[in-house]
Amino acid sequence: MDLIFAYGLFLLIGIVLGLIGGGGSILGVPVLVYLLHLPADVATGYSLFIVGFTSLIGAFSFLKKGDISVEALIQFAIPSMITVFSVRKFVIPALPPVFFTIGGFEATKQLVIMCVFSALILSSSYSMIKKRSNAVKKDLMWDEFSRSPLRIPFVIILGVFVGILSGFVGAGGGFIIIPVLVFFVRVPMKKAIGTSLSIIAINSLVGFTGNVGHMDIDWRFLTFVTLLCVFGILIGTQLSYRIQVNKLKKGFGWFTLIVGIFVFIKELFLS
Repeated sequence: MDLIFAYGLFLLIGIVLGLIGGGGSILGVPVLVYLLHLPADVATGYSLFIVGFTSLIGAFSFLKKGDISVEALIQFAIPSMITVFSVRKFVIPALPPVFFTIGGFEATKQLVIMCVFSALILSSSYSMIKKRSNAVKKDLMWDEFSRSPLRIPFVIILGVFVGILSGFVGAGGGFIIIPVLVFFVRVPMKKAIGTSLSIIAINSLVGFTGNVGHMDIDWRFLTFVTLLCVFGILIGTQLSYRIQVNKLKKGFGWFTLIVGIFVFIKELFLS
């Protein structure tokens, strides 16, 4: 039963990626850890491949429509790509099995990764749920910032930050990438979704190559799950042009909030 439910969730991950350009990838690791019982470091590696390949397929649909910003790819994807590869290649394998012990409490690698992941999920859910206020004033402020000399260095720093998060927890970081593209690079929302998928694909697939030589990979399982996500993203991409994404995004935000709270409680109190 867990296996069937897990496969259904991977289909949902693909649909969400196609609809809103990010956010869906954060479900991958909990599914792999809690339903398919993989270690956290392996699950984050698998998640990078699944999300990366799925996002790549989804990005082609936007590429055909011209909804991808090359400028944003150069400014954001390159520093992010280098960072995520470095984290997967050098940092994750070097993490100790146990970080510290206090009394009977052990901060294991699994616990640390999943707690960081929980914090990421909660941040992602907040970004999807919150309402924008003073939109005109904020747009004017970001317009001014986008023309300042600080814009490109700031975008590069954010790219590095997303690379660290993606490498550590195996998520694409779309909930951070899209606001960066819209506010700082001034990319229109539809093009931001396509560009986000492209950046997620580059980051995730390059990051996954950092796992080669450090973990055993079940390619048959990984291929099947990835194909489910690909099928989902093809559905989601088509639906994104026909439905109101904002309402769906808010509903998915509440769902991810519940998932984030569950992960936090499960790791700290129920393990």
